[in-house]
Amino acid sequence: MSNSKDVAQEAAKSSRASISEFSVKRFVSPGGIAREGADCLVVGVFSDGPQSEAVRALDRATRGVIGRHLARGDLPAEPGATLMLHNLMGISAPRALLVSLGAGAPLSERLLGTVVTAAWKCVCRASITQVVWALVPTGVWPAGDADIVRRTVIALRSLAYRFDGYACISPPAPPAPARIIFALTDGVAAAAIDAVREGVAIADGMALARDLGNAAANVCTPAYLADRAKALRLLPNVDVQILSHSEMARLGMGGILAVARGSSQLPKFIVVHYRGKPISPPTRKRKRAGDGDAATAADDIVGESTRPVVLIGKGVTFDSGGISLKPGEAMDEMKFDMCGAAAVLGALHSAATLALPIDVIALVPAAENMPSGTAYKPGDVVTTLSGKTVEVLNTDAEGRLLLCDALTYAERFQPSAVVDVATLTGACVMTLGHHRSGLFSSNDVLAQALEKAGDATGDVVWRLPLDAPYDEMLKSSVADMTNLGGRLAGAITAACFLGRFATGFPWAHLDVAGTASKGGPEKGATGRPVPLLVAFLLSRCGDSLTPEPDRRSRRR
Repeated sequence: MSNSKDVAQEAAKSSRASISEFSVKRFVSPGGIAREGADCLVVGVFSDGPQSEAVRALDRATRGVIGRHLARGDLPAEPGATLMLHNLMGISAPRALLVSLGAGAPLSERLLGTVVTAAWKCVCRASITQVVWALVPTGVWPAGDADIVRRTVIALRSLAYRFDGYACISPPAPPAPARIIFALTDGVAAAAIDAVREGVAIADGMALARDLGNAAANVCTPAYLADRAKALRLLPNVDVQILSHSEMARLGMGGILAVARGSSQLPKFIVVHYRGKPISPPTRKRKRAGDGDAATAADDIVGESTRPVVLIGKGVTFDSGGISLKPGEAMDEMKFDMCGAAAVLGALHSAATLALPIDVIALVPAAENMPSGTAYKPGDVVTTLSGKTVEVLNTDAEGRLLLCDALTYAERFQPSAVVDVATLTGACVMTLGHHRSGLFSSNDVLAQALEKAGDATGDVVWRLPLDAPYDEMLKSSVADMTNLGGRLAGAITAACFLGRFATGFPWAHLDVAGTASKGGPEKGATGRPVPLLVAFLLSRCGDSLTPEPDRRSRRR
């Protein structure tokens, strides 16, 4: 087994975001980029209506060359179309890349992804080292200019990410710019500097999550996951504790131990504690008569900033289904069943990198779910850490057995909020597809905070219900509950199961089965929901990714 230092070095090598530097450069006016001597200027162009001040300034500097190209239709109107111009008189950079933004403001999330990807591919093909980035004009992004910088940093680092895998000869890395300079005017440059820092930290957390998720199942075992978690000790104010099989048995973690019984790989229970400096608690909101659960939620959430936030990640490093064996097709993708664990470790990495003034604890129950003569089986009754008993109807509903013990363990930290993240159900994929993660919560204030964090980062969620009739589907004749609620509403009944163990603290569950990874030709981990989790933690510090005033009507 490798030690934590070796694993840290491996982690550093496997994080393959090739952009080494992002920076912000202040200009008195957007037209100042004409005198910037980078290898390439990247400028967004509208297909309809007035152009931004930057485009107009470049047109003046080139004595109308830009305008003549646009008038001739050399740049198609389709969003993401590109036109690379070389050695223009009046522009210091040897190249200017024009990228079509379509008809105009406001830009959508999807369109932003299209134009950033198109620009990135074009500069990579040209083997460009240093880029001045003025793709989205000031004032046209609904959430503000700092937000567009943050999202662009995350998008570019994600595009640059590579996981070389285990081939004897890895393909050469495609050329990528080493430095991206955001060209901004004085009014927005200061906020953009913080946005770059946040974007890089989020992207690094996503890269860690993707590295862990993409690792082969025979490599990323529970022990390996524990070693990679230990490497987080190298970050400031981070402590790591690993509970062994015997320690879990002594505590009575029957859910985790039942799932792990069929595998030769021993389970691990990973506790990572980032100790940020707590901020002063804000004024507590009190419940008013008749407010019910929503007011209780507000009372629990607001003013609890000195207590830790606990993030729990499902860490099934390979899920065969156990005795209730899965179909063989695409079973290789069950290595991604630990992407919840990868996400919470990535989010904690980001929080420590940003030195957030908040305590964050990541809990990862890690195990393999395998069939064997010692495996747990349908009909078994499992006693969990809480003392509650579970009748096993299907061994492929194993993630909730890991998570229920982790939820009970979280009580000892007296958390201000607990969010569990899990690739829990195929039913959630059938319901929401691959765009939104499923959100379940017994606490309206916490749910709204997570929804806002998702909207602020594009890592979006959709809240689903936890009504009593769904919970009743878990009734058992021999135990406190079953681990499966039947064929209908599978994502909801799974969340209801977890809710039975989430007592004494505000709790939310994110089902990321459809968003944490991709299958098929693009198979790989996505790094979601790290952006959402980091934005949520920022909001707990009073430093949320708040949209700037809406200036969508102006182009500058």
